[in-house]
Amino acid sequence: MYLAADDKGVRQSATDVANRWGGGDFFVENNVSWKKVIREWKDAGGVVVHLTMYGLRMTDAIGEIKTHEKVLVVVGAEKVPSDIYDLADYNISVTTQPPHSEISSLALILDRLFDGGELNREYPDAEMKIIPTEHGKRFED
Repeated sequence: MYLAADDKGVRQSATDVANRWGGGDFFVENNVSWKKVIREWKDAGGVVVHLTMYGLRMTDAIGEIKTHEKVLVVVGAEKVPSDIYDLADYNISVTTQPPHSEISSLALILDRLFDGGELNREYPDAEMKIIPTEHGKRFED
């Protein structure tokens, strides 16, 4: 995860979650230049997907996006610089009827990119593991 802001709290929180629940190769890089990250990603052969209310429908573009090996998903906030619309290979909207949250948009596109496989993924490096149960709470630590 590349974080354009200098927010050590977000970095620490995300890193702690990944450590507890298993993160594989998850990382958080804080205070990055978003333009530099995008340019380097594209130079390395990746494509950039920008989540926005004003883009193409995700359902119309997801098939083409999935053909790419490296996908960088950009999630903005209220004041996204206009340059991002031109730098992105795809400007995607998860719905054409706003409002929707940035995190729900990210969850939806990741679900489509991984064909739902992330929902049953297990992380062997997890410090904690939920045990599915019909009633109550079960976990191993």
